[in-house]
Amino acid sequence: MAFEGLTGRLQNVFSKLRGKGKVSEDDVNEAMREVRLALLEADVNFKVVKDFVSKVKEKSVGKEVMDSFTPGMVIIDIVNKELTELMGGSQAKLAKSNKPPTVIMMTGLQGAGKTTTSGKLAKLLQKGNHRPLLVAADIYRPAAIKQLQVLGEQIKVPVFSLGDQVSPVEIARQGVQHAKDNGLDYVLIDTAGRLHIDEELMEELKQIHSVVTPDEVLLVVDAMTGQDAVNVADSFNKQLELTGVVLTKLDGDTRGGAALSVKAVTGCPIKFAALGEKIDALEPFHPERMASRILGMGDMLSLIEKAQMNIDADKAKEMERKMRNAEFTFDDFLEQMDQVKKLGPIDQILDMLPGMNKAKGMKDLKVDDKQMGRVEAIVHSMTKNEKRQPEIINHNRRKRIALGSGTSVAEVNRLIKQFDEMRRMMKQFSGMMGGGGGKGAKNAMKQLKGLGGKGMKFPFR
Repeated sequence: MAFEGLTGRLQNVFSKLRGKGKVSEDDVNEAMREVRLALLEADVNFKVVKDFVSKVKEKSVGKEVMDSFTPGMVIIDIVNKELTELMGGSQAKLAKSNKPPTVIMMTGLQGAGKTTTSGKLAKLLQKGNHRPLLVAADIYRPAAIKQLQVLGEQIKVPVFSLGDQVSPVEIARQGVQHAKDNGLDYVLIDTAGRLHIDEELMEELKQIHSVVTPDEVLLVVDAMTGQDAVNVADSFNKQLELTGVVLTKLDGDTRGGAALSVKAVTGCPIKFAALGEKIDALEPFHPERMASRILGMGDMLSLIEKAQMNIDADKAKEMERKMRNAEFTFDDFLEQMDQVKKLGPIDQILDMLPGMNKAKGMKDLKVDDKQMGRVEAIVHSMTKNEKRQPEIINHNRRKRIALGSGTSVAEVNRLIKQFDEMRRMMKQFSGMMGGGGGKGAKNAMKQLKGLGGKGMKFPFR
């Protein structure tokens, strides 16, 4: 989970401040010492930490804060605002050319996930009703062209390639012309990477840049490399004048140093973050939402946007009606599971809900595809009547279901026993998806906390 260690440390610091009716300068100094250590442990650049702590401290010892009825909350608000500023202040949106196509150069070192990210960005643009073109300009890495073509087929986006015997500069030039000739409005040029920054790589990138004059030059960096990612971004920016950074593997970066340092060190905004391996696991980077997640306040706006983008509203309304009228069956449960899976991994969804990282039973919740698959196999092994009326499933039926699904009777028993609790959980997501807006999301958050507090577990955990 991104920022896991940092979130825990900061919450401990702020829980001490919240409990104080009055906050002295010594209290602030002690809190800032702990914040400083927490940020350094999260692999945040030393100078960035020093400047950040200095700004927060300066604003926290003012008379307005000290005389406040809730000084602890005011200081948390100051930290939240400064964290937001540190990561860019507001969302840095993708450029759009006045005269299509908009040209985007995708750059980065080998292994950062550049080719995959190009496919993910093309998929994201598709969702915005754009017509992107992927250009295979990496002629050096074995199978780079084939990888891009496979991604293109998967998301139904055209891929322009001239093979690996034509210069990348010429491929990029003809790719942009192909987009113009075919009415495509975005061009994503997948350029070559190296294991390290060298003159040959930079010269080639500069030549491509001068020929296609891109509207965006995005650097793809692996968030898990921490300060190395920031150093790479700084080097590329000095030579190429980057317009934005894409952080990959942010979901696996428990420290978060790159996300917190890259804007301050390079002046270059983070435009997107990849939070998983799936083709749709790329999100626009919102500094204010990320700051909220880091401080354990959740990110309801992103969750609601995910729901609106991925969930069939008519199906959600029908599901809500069934659950209100106690008509919810195992068939409906399967369909609802499918809807929730579209939002992404369950642990990431819970990470967006305020307080979920502290809720008992939710903090270490992991649900992988194999677990989901076994649940689905059990339900598929039931007869129509058993799905509609779980109460008729006696011992013999359970043995048959276990045999048919390749699971054990104990696992079948566990699923049937937990069906009601899981149904209640899915009901909260349904309320969020069914157009209830903020009210539905608030109710979902409240009841999910309730489930977490009771130590609710997924089957086969």
